[in-house]
Amino acid sequence: MQVQFTVNGRAASVDVPPETLLVHALREQLRLTGTHVGCDTSQCGACTVLLDGRAVKSCAMLAVQAQGAEVTTIEGLAAADGTLHPMQAAFKECHGLQCGFCTPGMVLSAVDLCRSHPDADAGQIRELLEGNICRCTGYQNIVRAVQAGQKAMASSA
Repeated sequence: MQVQFTVNGRAASVDVPPETLLVHALREQLRLTGTHVGCDTSQCGACTVLLDGRAVKSCAMLAVQAQGAEVTTIEGLAAADGTLHPMQAAFKECHGLQCGFCTPGMVLSAVDLCRSHPDADAGQIRELLEGNICRCTGYQNIVRAVQAGQKAMASSA
């Protein structure tokens, strides 16, 4: 089945069986391996991408469901010149990662969170990131990173 969509600002077309998950089309067909497969049950959030600007778990949707959509993976979040997105920079500066496995999904979820809840406080951030699991941290630095990214995104808007 031919699926056409925009990925990280570029037109993309993949030929996949109808049962192919979006995460596998991104990783195996388009070689965008920053989108991770963590749990295969949509519990961990490591596979999170932005679909038309909204955070979705790409292991919980078929590639054909992305037909005509705009998909942003972690590889497409930074500017073309390599300048990190404010949320990526905040995760780096605030040490919001350890092993890095959850980080792409966490960052993309945080971008959507800040766009849809620009005034979220620390408690709300914790609640809104509930679908993203980090097995390394106590979430303190992740929350700090989201708060810093939130401020940076607001000032760059």
